[in-house]
This record gives sequence, structure tokens and C-alpha cells, in this order.
Amino acid sequence: MPAIFPFTAIVGQERMKRALVLNAINPLIGGVLIRGERGTAKSTAVRALAALLPEIEVVADCRFGCNPHDSHLCDECMEREARGEVLPIARRKVRLVDLPVSATEDRVVGTLDIETAIKRGEKKFEPGVLANANRGILYVDEVNLLDDHVVDLLLDSAAMGVNNVEREGISFQHPAQFVLVGTMNPEEGELRPQLLDRFGLSVDIRGIPDAEQRVEIIERRLAFEQDPEAFVDEWQTAEKKLSKEIEHAREKLPDVKHSHADIYAIAELTSGLEVDGHRADLVILKAARAHAAFAGRTTINEHDILLAAELALPHRLKRKPFQDVEVKFEQLEKQLERAREGVQSEGQPKGDQKQEVKKKRL
Repeated sequence: MPAIFPFTAIVGQERMKRALVLNAINPLIGGVLIRGERGTAKSTAVRALAALLPEIEVVADCRFGCNPHDSHLCDECMEREARGEVLPIARRKVRLVDLPVSATEDRVVGTLDIETAIKRGEKKFEPGVLANANRGILYVDEVNLLDDHVVDLLLDSAAMGVNNVEREGISFQHPAQFVLVGTMNPEEGELRPQLLDRFGLSVDIRGIPDAEQRVEIIERRLAFEQDPEAFVDEWQTAEKKLSKEIEHAREKLPDVKHSHADIYAIAELTSGLEVDGHRADLVILKAARAHAAFAGRTTINEHDILLAAELALPHRLKRKPFQDVEVKFEQLEKQLERAREGVQSEGQPKGDQKQEVKKKRL
């Protein structure tokens, strides 16, 4: 297997890396759309993240890689448990599944054999891409060229964590919890606004203008090409450290709490920016909780909310013709400050004492 460029060795592009890590901690954030010109490490970052992630426990002989410690199992594992079987456990690496832009609905969700069901009364299900991607990363390069209906299916499954296939009154269900990552070059066409909103987070990336960083990119790439194994070994300590941090954040995530004041501040933030719908509010809260877990805390603070909003809002803000919308951290900070003032003036619970907002990134 060819060596993969280490995630921690990628120079710059902090927003992109943060969006990927937060989704790895909590896949229910809803994925990330990475928009940028060619040669900005989009594909490199996705493949590097998959190689970095800690191993997971699965039902050893399950076609869908069910989590043996979760009550949400596929229909096959549930039937086995109902018969009193003890599900065998194995450990494996997280899968990275590539979805071609030519993929059809059946290829994505899987197919039910109706003839077998009618003649024998048996459910025969042929798994699709979503089954293979369960508890892994589903990567769609040039997602803007994928059929809109297929994109809808992917986003539905990413949000719900379940793939339910129904044909002629017969249904089959299996978990489909995956990190959906779509990459695209805006010069080749945009996604419809309705689909844009369905992606949890979005990042616009460009080539790095700083000369010193560009030199660092060239030197690291040349070193990797010259001796991939030695380069990967050099970054192993940093890779293992980040892998452990993600694993611990996943374990801590259920314990992360938020206050009513936090929710109110998020609502005031999105309302003040005239964001349509309510998906952005939920995504910001989920991403803020994931960031707090990554930082080792059990409560969210303003820093978590701001970093989450920075990733959840750019593709949801209304654009005027010929206007490029970019959300600045400082703008969000001022907007959140006004939102906090609104919380207090409305007499809402203040929650935890306001913490200093640092400009530190992941």
C-alpha cells in the first residue's frame, strides 16, 4: 500500500483541517464541503485524515461494519441478537470510500431482490456505497458534477445516520454513519443553494500567498516524494497524538453540556445575519460541542461557538450578484457579543461566566 502524506504535515489550511477533524469527532454534523482551486491539498487532506483516524471496533462478520456497542444495528445483526447469538468483535482501520460522479441511486443505497422476497419470503439485500462507508469517510470529488438526486440521498443519510431502502413494500435498514466530504472547484459550476445548505460545514480555500509557507510546502512535498517511509516516520509522533485526541474527544462528546444562554446566543447570531432556516443553528451547536470535546472540556464557550459559526455560515449567507461572501472571525465575534447582550437584556439565564475569546485555532 502506497504511503499517504501525513495530515499533520499539511501546511496551513487550518479551517479545512478543523472542519474535517470536527466531523471525525461527530459525523452527525453533516459533512463538509471544500471549495477551492486545484492544488490546494483538498484530496490530500481527506486521504490523510482517513489514515490518521484511530481503529474502530466492528461486528466481525457484519457486511455493514456495525458498532457492537451501539443499539442501532443493521437488520441482519438485530435478527442474530434476537436469536440469542453473541456478535463477534474485531478491530479495523477506518475506511475511505470514493464515490464516482457517475454513481447511480442503486449503486449508492444498495438494492433489494424483490423476486427472492416474493418467492421465498427472504430479504436479500445487495449493499451499496453507503454500507461500505458506514463509520468511515465517504469522499466525493467534483461533487458539483454529481446528480442532484444522488447528492440529496447522501446528505439525507449523513444527517440521519441510517440508510433505509424500500421497494414494493419490502424494506431493509442499516446504519450509515459516515463523514461526508465533498470537494469541488467553483470554476466548474456551483451546487444549488438547497444542496449547499444541506452540508453541515463549508470551507473556501485558496493557494497560500505567504512565500515562506510556500517554500515549506515545496520542501515537505519533495521530502515525501524522495523517501515516503522516512517522511511518514518523521511525522508519526504528531499523527498519533492527533489520533488520540480525536479518540478521546469522541468519548467525551456525550458529556459536553450547553446552556440555554448558548442556544439563545447562537439563535441571535444566525438571526442577526439573516440566515434562512434553522439547520445552521443546529450545526453550530453540534460543531461547538465537538470542538469543546476536542479541547478536553465538558461545557462549550464563546470560542467554540465562533469557530463553529465560521465554518457553518459562509455557504448559508445570502449573496448579492457578483458578491463573494466570506465570514470573518472578527465579524462573528462582534455579532456574538451583540447576541450575548441580547441574552442578558431579555433576562435569559447567563450560563457560565463569559470566557475570553482567543484567536487560537486547532
